[in-house]
Amino acid sequence: MLLAASQTAARSVYVGGNTSSTTGLTVSLTKEPGGEVGIEAGALVLSDEGVCCIDEFDKMAKQHQDGLLEAMEQQQISVAKAGVVASLPARCSIIAAANPKQGSYDMGKTVSENLNMAGPLLSRFDLVFILRDRADKKQDNLVASNIMKLYQDSTIDSSGVNNAAEVDLSTNGRVSMKNRLPWVANFQKQALPADLVRNYISYAREYCKPVMSKEAAEVLEDHFLKLRQPQPNGVPITTRQLEAMIRLSQARAKACLRPIVLKEDALDVIELMTQSVDEVHMDERGIRDRTRGGAGGTSNRKLKKLFEEEIRKFTGPYMTMDDLRRMGDRFDMSEKQLNDTVDSFRNDGILLRNADGTYRLQ
Repeated sequence: MLLAASQTAARSVYVGGNTSSTTGLTVSLTKEPGGEVGIEAGALVLSDEGVCCIDEFDKMAKQHQDGLLEAMEQQQISVAKAGVVASLPARCSIIAAANPKQGSYDMGKTVSENLNMAGPLLSRFDLVFILRDRADKKQDNLVASNIMKLYQDSTIDSSGVNNAAEVDLSTNGRVSMKNRLPWVANFQKQALPADLVRNYISYAREYCKPVMSKEAAEVLEDHFLKLRQPQPNGVPITTRQLEAMIRLSQARAKACLRPIVLKEDALDVIELMTQSVDEVHMDERGIRDRTRGGAGGTSNRKLKKLFEEEIRKFTGPYMTMDDLRRMGDRFDMSEKQLNDTVDSFRNDGILLRNADGTYRLQ
């Protein structure tokens, strides 16, 4: 996916996180033959007004990841060293891919902990999607058919697999993106040429400058205010998310070469943002947890450590669930936190569950 995005963009830089450093991503200073100090641009500066694709993002050291903070927030790189004070533009879109550090994604941990990524850096991405390899008959059938098409003659119509999406209309007569995109993929049998897509994107970026319509602005504002209201399972939302929705709405209008951002563009962006927020803040039980995402994401590691120390002090041969609840009450643990912690300890081999429902230490 990263390679395809890099090859399609008119201006792009593709780097690997395991071989990148702060100076390689931002700027570096070199000594010229005449004694003067020169500035050499890094990947973010070279991809100005383009795309910077970073693969193996989890392999990048945290001190090197910090170099991306200013670029993703201010769209520029500032340097002040060796008597040189300068600011270089880094107006690029960053697409990064990372693997979980344990080999498989653990829904009991936050995105930041799974990817070994700092929370402030993760919160600067407009959209975050988690790709999990789960057994799903419909999805597996679609993936298998697409892979087989790569090895078949493009003139042969493989009608054995029906990928047509079931279009469900909402109360407003709008088709959601979830149902619309599979239909488009099935309708467009052959992929568009890369040169055509590249020229189309370049034309849209150059000549299409959409402005926000009143209807679209009201939809985005209402959604933002709704998310800001205190809710039992709400998620932390800041103005950064509102700015992200505005950027995505304008990009959605540019894709259609429209000079105005319509209400439909805003609704598509809200659906996309909702999917991203759910994947970041959803726990293994499918419940939103506001403590899991953004800059303050945590899975209560300190609380789990204290609880583990407490149960190791237990002197009996086995523990009942009531015993665990009493120990959890000492740390003001909710029922959900207690169940999540017990399940985590069972997965880690700290607690073993007996046939009668009691627990004992490993």
